[in-house]
Amino acid sequence: MAAILVLTLLAMPIQAVMLVLPGRGKEWFARVYWRGVARVLGLRLRVSGTLSPHRPTLFVANHCSWMDVVALGSVLPGCFVAKAEIGRWPLISWVARLGRTVFVSRNRTNVAREQGGLAARLDAGDNIILFPEGTTSDGNRILPFASSFLVVADAAAKPYVQPVTIVYDGLDGLPVLRADRPEIAWYGDMEMAPHFSRLGRRRSVHATILLDAPIPPGTFPNRKILAAALEARIAHNAAALRQGLTGQGLTV
Repeated sequence: MAAILVLTLLAMPIQAVMLVLPGRGKEWFARVYWRGVARVLGLRLRVSGTLSPHRPTLFVANHCSWMDVVALGSVLPGCFVAKAEIGRWPLISWVARLGRTVFVSRNRTNVAREQGGLAARLDAGDNIILFPEGTTSDGNRILPFASSFLVVADAAAKPYVQPVTIVYDGLDGLPVLRADRPEIAWYGDMEMAPHFSRLGRRRSVHATILLDAPIPPGTFPNRKILAAALEARIAHNAAALRQGLTGQGLTV
């Protein structure tokens, strides 16, 4: 925790400068920061597949732990979408805002404004990282995807959609078994501090991130069909990764 705090305090002013400069430096430095956090945590990643070369791209991923943000933030050049409550958490909210996280309340009165904010990001060429499950799972399954989260796929910018699957498959150098997944997954009414403390005692955690081919805009007739197709694809990938059926990837 102390090492992450020091790293964060050193990175914050640099990212604040990056935010006012033109170009993609803010995206690059955000990934550098998350890779630093990953190294402190002993999180090692293997990436299979190729990042979408298109802008904007909507990265759609499964979600089981707060570590997903560290892992995906290390790899994906984009802005996270997070629930509004995170915008009120001490320190974490500062990091999220400097990382240009988009906060959504899921309040019907704010839907139009929040959707407009996401569409504006896409129109500006920013990529978006989205968790359409809406919450975290126990790591042994994929929760249903809510099509409402994919309304931004219909934005005027017409983003490509890239399915992203993340599975934690190594703990202290040993394969992760079903009984081990609650050690990594953060879900239900688990509190953050005890979970962070337990996981922090581990020497290493290994995760595989699988990047599917980007889906061109207009491939599916509506977002409900798109959500169902993404859910099926990512669930299939996650099941395969949990069984160790993976190809060779790039370790970072």
